[in-house]
Amino acid sequence: MKKNNNIRVVDLFCGCGGMSLGLELAGYNVVAGFDVWKPAMLVYSVNFKHPIIEQDLSDVAHSVNKILEFKPDVIIGGPPCQDFSTAGHQDESRGRAILSICFSNIVSCVKPQYFIMENVAAIRNTNSFKIAIKRFKDAGYGITQKILDAAYCGVPQTRKRMFVVGGLKLKDGFLDEELTRNLSVKPMSIYDYLGHSLGIEYYFRIPTNYKRRAVYSIYEPSMTIRGVDRPIPSGYKGNHLDSVPVSQTRPLTPKERSYIQTFPKDFVFLGSKTDINAMIGNAVPVNLAKFVGEALLRYIKKQN
Repeated sequence: MKKNNNIRVVDLFCGCGGMSLGLELAGYNVVAGFDVWKPAMLVYSVNFKHPIIEQDLSDVAHSVNKILEFKPDVIIGGPPCQDFSTAGHQDESRGRAILSICFSNIVSCVKPQYFIMENVAAIRNTNSFKIAIKRFKDAGYGITQKILDAAYCGVPQTRKRMFVVGGLKLKDGFLDEELTRNLSVKPMSIYDYLGHSLGIEYYFRIPTNYKRRAVYSIYEPSMTIRGVDRPIPSGYKGNHLDSVPVSQTRPLTPKERSYIQTFPKDFVFLGSKTDINAMIGNAVPVNLAKFVGEALLRYIKKQN
């Protein structure tokens, strides 16, 4: 395995590039991204120097041939997770669930030394996830599975995600120690990360149902950033758990939500408001990807 920025990384289902940027910041050499959603590919191309390849990753054979050209040491990716998400349908028969299996098939054919797969925490209860794990193991990978809350990993947001990290010819759990080493002792609030730069202390977030509050404070972690942008409903009467009356709040803008996903302020988003919201909500928080990448890099250094 090569060292530090010579470790070549390919990002599958890269979206607008949260995982790619996080791995770059951790010290890896990301050499290519692969996706099929053109609005996100455009944003990716504007923000990164390496190529973004349009490829249907459900076509495993053609995908493998293209990926092999980049000789990756690490393959990373977050197969689209809406069919697993608690904010979605939680129905793995809807089509996108199989993409986690496609990811495992690609990794098993390319055989990089390591891989990192990210998805919603609920994926662990699905048949698709069990099949993917078996494929990884059959290909000779030792597996670390860890649910991480982004708020303890340098992200001002409560966002629980499953990370599966594999290493060829390694034991299961090989990265457990490093993944827990630098977890924060308390969750990060918006204020901890952004201070008063948003110019507000309270904001409105549309609740999943009106039995829940919709007004939050910057002095707590944000709730999970979603791929929707809705104004305050004219008939919203408030909730007894709201931090302040809704009249004293406003929703966060898409750009502000990108900050909470820890994209830097100079990261460029292009396209329709709907597409930008989807990109931001579906992205892996940059600092969460960096946290996992740094853990793997510490492990790699110890082996050399």
